[in-house]
Amino acid sequence: MIIQRQKPFEEILEVLEEDKKIFIAGCSECATTCKVGGEEEVAAMKVKLEEQGKIVTGSAIFDTACLRGEVRKKAEANAKAIEEADSILVLACGNGVQTIGNNLEKRVHPGADSLFIGEVIHLGKYQEHCQACGECILEWTEGICPLTRCAKGLLNGPCGGYTKEGKCEVDPDRECAWLQIYERLRERGKLDKMRQMRAPKDFSKMANPRSYTWERKRPPKGAEKAAEAAKGAGK
Repeated sequence: MIIQRQKPFEEILEVLEEDKKIFIAGCSECATTCKVGGEEEVAAMKVKLEEQGKIVTGSAIFDTACLRGEVRKKAEANAKAIEEADSILVLACGNGVQTIGNNLEKRVHPGADSLFIGEVIHLGKYQEHCQACGECILEWTEGICPLTRCAKGLLNGPCGGYTKEGKCEVDPDRECAWLQIYERLRERGKLDKMRQMRAPKDFSKMANPRSYTWERKRPPKGAEKAAEAAKGAGK
């Protein structure tokens, strides 16, 4: 989940100063979950912009704003409203802003700030759990990422600065990630993993911009029939 928050309305209004007609785009995925660009937020933004004298030519909640095919499909259904607009206000993550802008050939304005990849604890509370480092080590730490959740990003820990209460010396309100890793390994009988020293992180795998192309392969013989059978059994 890409955790995000909507930009202050004053900031949005400032970047829209030269544009009279606006099309508003939301996203049914992360932006909706984070209450940034779902149906409710898009409707509210329409009202606020019209109160400021803007003309909203239309709006749409893209099924997935960062999926090129979905963007083009939704754009076809809203072609007239998009064409009439001076620009598109995108209430979604930065990736969604760029996907919409690259495929619709229309000026786009970001209406949200992308914060981090995280877990939804509950509506309104989120925690960062992944940095998309390109070399996942969660197998070694039983599902807890020290690169993200340890304040020092230690790959071999814990350090000597944690408190008796299991808190981090950098942030007394934060649980020591390495003590959490230790406890989970101990409970699962995997403490031998603590003795395996990890080499320094290869941060070249995080060099930007990154890309990845998935090579499509034919499914094993009989896989399609098995999938259909499983689908039928679930009805």
